[in-house]
Amino acid sequence: MISEIVSPKRSEADRWVSVPERGTPASLGLIAWIAERVGRPLARLLLFPITIYFLITAHTARRASYEFLKRARGSSVHLWHVLRHFYYFAATILDRVYLLRGEFDRFRVTIHGKELLQRQNENGKGCILLGSHLGSFEVLRALGVMQRGFSLKVLMDTAHNQNISRFFDGLNPTIADTVIAPDRPDTLIRARESLDAGCFVGMLGDRVFGADKTTRCDFLGAPATLPAGPILLAAMMHCPVILFFGLYRGGNRYDIYFEHFADEIVLNREHRAEETQSWMQRYVARLEHYARLAPYNWFNFYSFWD
Repeated sequence: MISEIVSPKRSEADRWVSVPERGTPASLGLIAWIAERVGRPLARLLLFPITIYFLITAHTARRASYEFLKRARGSSVHLWHVLRHFYYFAATILDRVYLLRGEFDRFRVTIHGKELLQRQNENGKGCILLGSHLGSFEVLRALGVMQRGFSLKVLMDTAHNQNISRFFDGLNPTIADTVIAPDRPDTLIRARESLDAGCFVGMLGDRVFGADKTTRCDFLGAPATLPAGPILLAAMMHCPVILFFGLYRGGNRYDIYFEHFADEIVLNREHRAEETQSWMQRYVARLEHYARLAPYNWFNFYSFWD
Protein backbone atom coordinates (compact mmCIF):
# COMPACT_ATOMS: atom_id res chain seq x y z
CA MET A 1 0.00 0.00 0.00
CA ILE A 2 1.39 3.41 -0.99
CA SER A 3 1.34 5.50 2.17
CA GLU A 4 2.66 8.83 0.89
CA ILE A 5 0.73 11.81 2.26
CA VAL A 6 -0.24 14.01 -0.65
CA SER A 7 -2.52 16.91 -1.50
CA PRO A 8 -4.99 15.49 -4.05
CA LYS A 9 -6.74 16.82 -7.07
CA ARG A 10 -10.36 17.77 -6.59
CA SER A 11 -11.96 14.79 -4.84
CA GLU A 12 -15.20 12.99 -5.57
CA ALA A 13 -16.47 14.31 -2.25
CA ASP A 14 -15.80 17.87 -3.46
CA ARG A 15 -17.72 17.20 -6.65
CA TRP A 16 -20.63 15.70 -4.72
CA VAL A 17 -20.99 18.50 -2.17
CA SER A 18 -20.59 21.13 -4.91
CA VAL A 19 -23.95 20.10 -6.38
CA PRO A 20 -26.28 23.11 -5.98
CA GLU A 21 -28.42 23.12 -2.86
CA ARG A 22 -31.75 21.40 -3.21
CA GLY A 23 -33.07 22.76 0.09
CA THR A 24 -34.60 26.26 0.06
CA PRO A 25 -35.79 28.11 3.16
CA ALA A 26 -39.41 27.57 2.09
CA SER A 27 -39.03 23.82 1.52
CA LEU A 28 -37.08 23.36 4.73
CA GLY A 29 -39.68 25.36 6.60
CA LEU A 30 -42.31 23.02 5.17
CA ILE A 31 -40.39 20.04 6.54
CA ALA A 32 -40.32 21.62 9.98
CA TRP A 33 -44.05 22.44 9.77
CA ILE A 34 -44.89 18.86 8.75
CA ALA A 35 -42.68 17.47 11.52
CA GLU A 36 -44.41 19.65 14.11
CA ARG A 37 -48.02 19.44 12.92
CA VAL A 38 -48.49 15.89 11.66
CA GLY A 39 -46.11 14.09 14.00
CA ARG A 40 -43.22 11.79 13.28
CA PRO A 41 -45.18 8.65 12.19
CA LEU A 42 -47.07 10.46 9.42
CA ALA A 43 -44.03 12.53 8.49
CA ARG A 44 -42.10 9.28 7.98
CA LEU A 45 -44.80 8.08 5.57
CA LEU A 46 -44.39 11.27 3.58
CA LEU A 47 -40.71 10.41 3.15
CA PHE A 48 -41.58 7.57 0.75
CA PRO A 49 -42.65 9.75 -2.23
CA ILE A 50 -39.66 12.00 -1.57
CA THR A 51 -37.35 8.99 -1.51
CA ILE A 52 -38.82 7.60 -4.73
CA TYR A 53 -38.35 10.97 -6.42
CA PHE A 54 -34.65 11.01 -5.55
CA LEU A 55 -34.30 7.36 -6.51
CA ILE A 56 -35.45 8.34 -10.01
CA THR A 57 -33.57 11.62 -10.39
CA ALA A 58 -30.33 11.25 -8.37
CA HIS A 59 -28.36 9.14 -10.85
CA THR A 60 -24.90 9.59 -9.29
CA ALA A 61 -26.14 8.81 -5.79
CA ARG A 62 -28.03 5.76 -7.07
CA ARG A 63 -24.91 4.34 -8.74
CA ALA A 64 -22.85 5.03 -5.62
CA SER A 65 -25.44 3.24 -3.48
CA TYR A 66 -25.32 0.17 -5.74
CA GLU A 67 -21.53 0.11 -5.59
CA PHE A 68 -21.33 0.48 -1.82
CA LEU A 69 -24.14 -1.96 -0.95
CA LYS A 70 -22.67 -4.63 -3.20
CA ARG A 71 -19.35 -4.41 -1.36
CA ALA A 72 -20.81 -4.08 2.14
CA ARG A 73 -23.51 -6.76 1.79
CA GLY A 74 -21.36 -9.18 -0.18
CA SER A 75 -24.34 -10.15 -2.33
CA SER A 76 -26.42 -8.89 -5.23
CA VAL A 77 -28.15 -5.54 -4.88
CA HIS A 78 -31.61 -4.70 -6.19
CA LEU A 79 -33.53 -1.47 -6.59
CA TRP A 80 -35.40 -1.94 -3.31
CA HIS A 81 -32.09 -2.11 -1.46
CA VAL A 82 -31.18 1.30 -2.89
CA LEU A 83 -34.65 2.60 -2.01
CA ARG A 84 -34.13 1.49 1.58
CA HIS A 85 -30.69 3.12 1.59
CA PHE A 86 -32.16 6.45 0.45
CA TYR A 87 -35.03 6.14 2.92
CA TYR A 88 -32.66 5.68 5.86
CA PHE A 89 -30.85 8.84 4.81
CA ALA A 90 -34.13 10.77 4.58
CA ALA A 91 -35.29 9.41 7.95
CA THR A 92 -32.15 10.63 9.73
CA ILE A 93 -32.59 14.09 8.17
CA LEU A 94 -36.18 14.22 9.45
CA ASP A 95 -35.02 13.10 12.88
CA ARG A 96 -32.53 15.98 12.95
CA VAL A 97 -35.53 18.32 13.30
CA TYR A 98 -36.70 16.55 16.45
CA LEU A 99 -33.23 16.01 17.90
CA LEU A 100 -32.18 19.62 17.43
CA ARG A 101 -35.43 20.80 18.99
CA GLY A 102 -34.65 18.76 22.08
CA GLU A 103 -37.42 16.20 21.62
CA PHE A 104 -35.23 13.33 22.77
CA ASP A 105 -38.10 11.38 24.33
CA ARG A 106 -39.26 10.44 20.84
CA PHE A 107 -36.24 8.15 20.47
CA ARG A 108 -34.79 5.04 22.01
CA VAL A 109 -31.05 5.70 22.12
CA THR A 110 -28.80 2.91 23.37
CA ILE A 111 -25.25 3.93 24.24
CA HIS A 112 -22.51 1.31 24.00
CA GLY A 113 -19.19 2.14 25.67
CA LYS A 114 -20.58 4.97 27.77
CA GLU A 115 -18.04 4.18 30.46
CA LEU A 116 -15.29 5.47 28.15
CA LEU A 117 -16.85 8.93 28.17
CA GLN A 118 -17.43 8.82 31.91
CA ARG A 119 -13.79 7.97 32.60
CA GLN A 120 -12.64 10.69 30.23
CA ASN A 121 -14.89 13.22 31.93
CA GLU A 122 -13.63 12.23 35.33
CA ASN A 123 -9.98 12.89 34.48
CA GLY A 124 -10.91 16.35 33.16
CA LYS A 125 -8.85 16.04 29.98
CA GLY A 126 -10.15 16.77 26.49
CA CYS A 127 -10.53 14.08 23.88
CA ILE A 128 -11.12 13.79 20.13
CA LEU A 129 -14.24 11.87 19.06
CA LEU A 130 -13.58 10.53 15.58
CA GLY A 131 -16.63 9.53 13.55
CA SER A 132 -17.75 9.21 9.94
CA HIS A 133 -20.64 9.77 7.55
CA LEU A 134 -22.03 6.44 8.70
CA GLY A 135 -25.29 7.03 10.55
CA SER A 136 -26.32 10.21 12.36
CA PHE A 137 -23.87 12.78 13.65
CA GLU A 138 -26.78 14.78 15.11
CA VAL A 139 -27.61 12.06 17.61
CA LEU A 140 -24.13 12.59 19.07
CA ARG A 141 -24.55 16.38 19.08
CA ALA A 142 -27.90 15.94 20.81
CA LEU A 143 -26.22 13.68 23.35
CA GLY A 144 -23.93 16.59 24.17
CA VAL A 145 -27.01 18.54 25.27
CA MET A 146 -28.73 15.58 26.95
CA GLN A 147 -25.81 14.47 29.13
CA ARG A 148 -24.60 16.69 31.93
CA GLY A 149 -20.87 17.17 31.93
CA PHE A 150 -20.59 16.12 28.28
CA SER A 151 -19.22 19.29 26.70
CA LEU A 152 -18.93 18.82 22.94
CA LYS A 153 -17.44 20.95 20.18
CA VAL A 154 -17.49 19.83 16.56
CA LEU A 155 -15.18 20.52 13.65
CA MET A 156 -17.69 20.98 10.83
CA ASP A 157 -17.73 22.72 7.45
CA THR A 158 -20.95 24.72 7.18
CA ALA A 159 -19.92 26.78 4.14
CA HIS A 160 -21.62 24.41 1.70
CA ASN A 161 -25.40 24.05 1.82
CA GLN A 162 -25.72 27.28 3.78
CA ASN A 163 -29.52 27.29 3.53
CA ILE A 164 -29.65 23.88 5.18
CA SER A 165 -27.05 24.82 7.79
CA ARG A 166 -28.89 28.04 8.72
CA PHE A 167 -32.19 26.18 8.91
CA PHE A 168 -30.94 23.50 11.29
CA ASP A 169 -28.91 26.01 13.31
CA GLY A 170 -32.09 28.01 13.84
CA LEU A 171 -33.76 24.99 15.44
CA ASN A 172 -31.22 24.97 18.26
CA PRO A 173 -28.78 27.90 18.47
CA THR A 174 -27.11 26.26 21.48
CA ILE A 175 -25.95 23.33 19.38
CA ALA A 176 -25.07 25.66 16.50
CA ASP A 177 -22.67 27.51 18.81
CA THR A 178 -20.63 24.34 19.35
CA VAL A 179 -19.28 24.38 15.76
CA ILE A 180 -15.61 25.07 15.04
CA ALA A 181 -15.13 25.90 11.36
CA PRO A 182 -12.20 23.85 9.96
CA ASP A 183 -10.83 26.42 7.50
CA ARG A 184 -10.23 29.50 9.63
CA PRO A 185 -6.93 30.90 10.91
CA ASP A 186 -7.96 30.24 14.52
CA THR A 187 -9.21 26.67 13.98
CA LEU A 188 -6.28 24.96 15.69
CA ILE A 189 -6.29 27.49 18.52
CA ARG A 190 -10.01 26.93 19.19
CA ALA A 191 -9.56 23.16 19.07
CA ARG A 192 -6.62 23.38 21.49
CA GLU A 193 -8.56 25.66 23.87
CA SER A 194 -11.56 23.32 23.80
CA LEU A 195 -9.42 20.30 24.62
CA ASP A 196 -7.59 22.17 27.38
CA ALA A 197 -10.98 23.03 28.87
CA GLY A 198 -11.85 19.33 29.02
CA CYS A 199 -14.22 19.32 26.04
CA PHE A 200 -14.79 16.53 23.59
CA VAL A 201 -13.99 17.63 20.03
CA GLY A 202 -15.92 15.69 17.39
CA MET A 203 -14.85 15.32 13.78
CA LEU A 204 -15.54 13.05 10.81
CA GLY A 205 -12.67 11.17 9.21
CA ASP A 206 -13.97 9.56 6.02
CA ARG A 207 -14.36 12.37 3.49
CA VAL A 208 -11.69 14.37 1.64
CA PHE A 209 -12.24 18.06 0.84
CA GLY A 210 -10.25 20.55 -1.18
CA ALA A 211 -6.55 20.56 -0.41
CA ASP A 212 -6.75 18.08 2.46
CA LYS A 213 -3.68 15.92 2.89
CA THR A 214 -4.61 12.33 2.20
CA THR A 215 -3.56 8.74 2.58
CA ARG A 216 -4.74 5.52 0.93
CA CYS A 217 -6.33 2.64 2.81
CA ASP A 218 -8.06 -0.63 1.98
CA PHE A 219 -11.80 -0.34 2.55
CA LEU A 220 -14.21 -3.16 1.74
CA GLY A 221 -11.67 -4.87 -0.49
CA ALA A 222 -10.42 -1.93 -2.56
CA PRO A 223 -8.15 1.11 -2.10
CA ALA A 224 -9.75 4.40 -1.15
CA THR A 225 -8.34 7.86 -0.50
CA LEU A 226 -9.04 9.23 2.97
CA PRO A 227 -8.02 12.39 4.82
CA ALA A 228 -4.84 12.29 6.87
CA GLY A 229 -6.04 15.32 8.86
CA PRO A 230 -7.72 13.50 11.77
CA ILE A 231 -4.53 11.61 12.62
CA LEU A 232 -2.29 14.65 12.11
CA LEU A 233 -4.56 16.79 14.30
CA ALA A 234 -4.67 14.17 17.06
CA ALA A 235 -0.87 13.93 16.97
CA MET A 236 -0.58 17.72 17.25
CA MET A 237 -3.01 17.88 20.18
CA HIS A 238 -1.42 15.01 22.17
CA CYS A 239 -4.83 13.86 23.38
CA PRO A 240 -6.79 10.59 23.49
CA VAL A 241 -8.98 9.54 20.58
CA ILE A 242 -12.29 7.69 20.89
CA LEU A 243 -14.21 6.38 17.88
CA PHE A 244 -17.96 6.89 17.66
CA PHE A 245 -20.70 5.60 15.36
CA GLY A 246 -24.32 6.76 15.70
CA LEU A 247 -26.32 4.12 13.83
CA TYR A 248 -29.97 4.43 12.88
CA ARG A 249 -31.64 1.06 13.50
CA GLY A 250 -35.10 1.73 12.07
CA GLY A 251 -38.23 3.05 13.72
CA ASN A 252 -37.20 5.36 16.55
CA ARG A 253 -34.08 3.43 17.55
CA TYR A 254 -30.47 4.59 17.50
CA ASP A 255 -27.34 2.85 18.74
CA ILE A 256 -24.31 4.98 19.64
CA TYR A 257 -21.05 3.06 19.84
CA PHE A 258 -17.92 4.43 21.51
CA GLU A 259 -14.58 2.61 21.18
CA HIS A 260 -11.14 3.36 22.53
CA PHE A 261 -8.77 4.17 19.67
CA ALA A 262 -5.62 5.70 21.19
CA ASP A 263 -4.41 7.20 24.45
CA GLU A 264 -2.20 9.42 22.33
CA ILE A 265 -1.02 9.35 18.72
CA VAL A 266 2.71 9.88 18.33
CA LEU A 267 4.19 10.10 14.83
CA ASN A 268 7.87 9.62 14.06
CA ARG A 269 8.94 12.50 11.83
CA GLU A 270 11.03 10.24 9.58
CA HIS A 271 8.15 7.80 9.08
CA ARG A 272 5.20 10.14 9.41
CA ALA A 273 3.50 9.09 6.17
CA GLU A 274 3.70 5.37 6.90
CA GLU A 275 2.56 5.76 10.50
CA THR A 276 -0.30 8.07 9.51
CA GLN A 277 -1.48 5.50 6.98
CA SER A 278 -1.25 2.76 9.60
CA TRP A 279 -3.40 4.71 12.07
CA MET A 280 -5.94 5.54 9.37
CA GLN A 281 -6.08 1.89 8.34
CA ARG A 282 -6.99 1.01 11.93
CA TYR A 283 -9.78 3.57 11.79
CA VAL A 284 -10.95 2.24 8.42
CA ALA A 285 -11.04 -1.31 9.79
CA ARG A 286 -13.58 -0.22 12.43
CA LEU A 287 -15.47 1.84 9.86
CA GLU A 288 -15.71 -1.28 7.69
CA HIS A 289 -16.97 -3.31 10.65
CA TYR A 290 -19.85 -0.93 11.32
CA ALA A 291 -20.55 -0.40 7.62
CA ARG A 292 -21.17 -4.13 7.30
CA LEU A 293 -23.22 -4.10 10.51
CA ALA A 294 -25.48 -1.27 9.29
CA PRO A 295 -24.94 -0.82 5.52
CA TYR A 296 -27.98 1.41 4.98
CA ASN A 297 -26.38 4.00 7.26
CA TRP A 298 -23.65 4.82 4.72
CA PHE A 299 -24.26 8.42 3.63
CA ASN A 300 -21.40 9.06 1.20
CA PHE A 301 -23.37 9.06 -2.04
CA TYR A 302 -20.48 9.35 -4.47
CA SER A 303 -17.86 7.00 -5.91
CA PHE A 304 -15.77 6.36 -2.81
CA TRP A 305 -12.99 4.15 -4.18
CA ASP A 306 -9.94 5.09 -6.24
